[in-house]
Amino acid sequence: MSTFRLGLVVNPLAGLGGSVALKGSDGAETAALAQQLGAEAKAPQRAAYALQELREVADQLTIYTGSAGLGAQSCELAGLDCEVVYHQHSISTAADTQALVQCLCEQHQVDLVLFAGGDGTARDVYAVVAEDQPVLGVPAGVKIHSGVYAVSPRAAGKVVAQLVRGELATVTHADVMDIDEVAFRQGTVRAKRYGEMLVPEELRFVQAVKMGGRESDEMVLADIAADVVERMEDDVLYIMGSGSTVAAVMDELGLPNTLLGVDVVKNGELVAADVTARQLEQWVIDEGQAAHLIVTVIGGQGHIFGRGNQQLSSRLLAHLGKQNIQVIATKRKLQHLEGKPLLVDSGDPMVDDSLCGLMRVTTGYHDEVFVQVDAP
Repeated sequence: MSTFRLGLVVNPLAGLGGSVALKGSDGAETAALAQQLGAEAKAPQRAAYALQELREVADQLTIYTGSAGLGAQSCELAGLDCEVVYHQHSISTAADTQALVQCLCEQHQVDLVLFAGGDGTARDVYAVVAEDQPVLGVPAGVKIHSGVYAVSPRAAGKVVAQLVRGELATVTHADVMDIDEVAFRQGTVRAKRYGEMLVPEELRFVQAVKMGGRESDEMVLADIAADVVERMEDDVLYIMGSGSTVAAVMDELGLPNTLLGVDVVKNGELVAADVTARQLEQWVIDEGQAAHLIVTVIGGQGHIFGRGNQQLSSRLLAHLGKQNIQVIATKRKLQHLEGKPLLVDSGDPMVDDSLCGLMRVTTGYHDEVFVQVDAP
């Protein structure tokens, strides 16, 4: 049996800006600022979660990767052997990503390039990869609009394992998308399509391109908002997740809203705007304040955690528990999922598993439906 040749590329700086509310990590200055604010690199561990799914097929697999955070660290965390074929000489940059991809494809003719990062990383890979080279992304960034990413790290690993076993052979073209981070930090989504890359076609495991635009049915949003506000209790911190559906609740309260950030409300007043993961953990976990989280569904993808709301850390979600999380969405948005489950990708598989199962979703005024939640 021939050995499957896997190329692994990790952007160790991907996702740094999410937990500290920077809305991204593109550029050395932003990454440095995120680290100064206390952000920790999560991409190597998320790549390791994907690699853990390959343990059973390790004897059929050779992994080629870069040194340290570019991939070797993730292999070590996952307990897998690898062959280091590229060494970075300073802080990881886009040039390292591109040089490693070129090395994997041109010198080692890998069967698949598995890369961990966000939309900026996908653009870096796209810039140098051949049109006929299959790739697959492990979601590890703040911005995940591209269709080249799996729905979670573990899902990415399952796809690769299927490929190694010969269970999947079909690939399809998927969009490489990215947004303007400067505009994003100001509350505007300005997405651009940069091209396509080949990805394994397994729709349960590879995400759709994110839907853009605000919800048009204002009456339904108003009904949802009225229901949420009516249920609010005194002296409870309400953590308001990002998105236009949650924005409707803030409008109902008459409060300013950070459309693409996380705000905190208590007793009908805005306590803090565009907060970080550490702030939330301090108030809710360290200080023990009663809290309730309100989130919505990302249109077209179905994620409720792990896409653009990394301020909602796995530690916070574990502390809150499923009973203190309220999901709100219009039935139209749920129908667009075509029966697929809602998805959680908090970065901690144990937390993800605890959130799986049936979850009530508020879809109108005193109107709820049960929806399945999964962690592929």
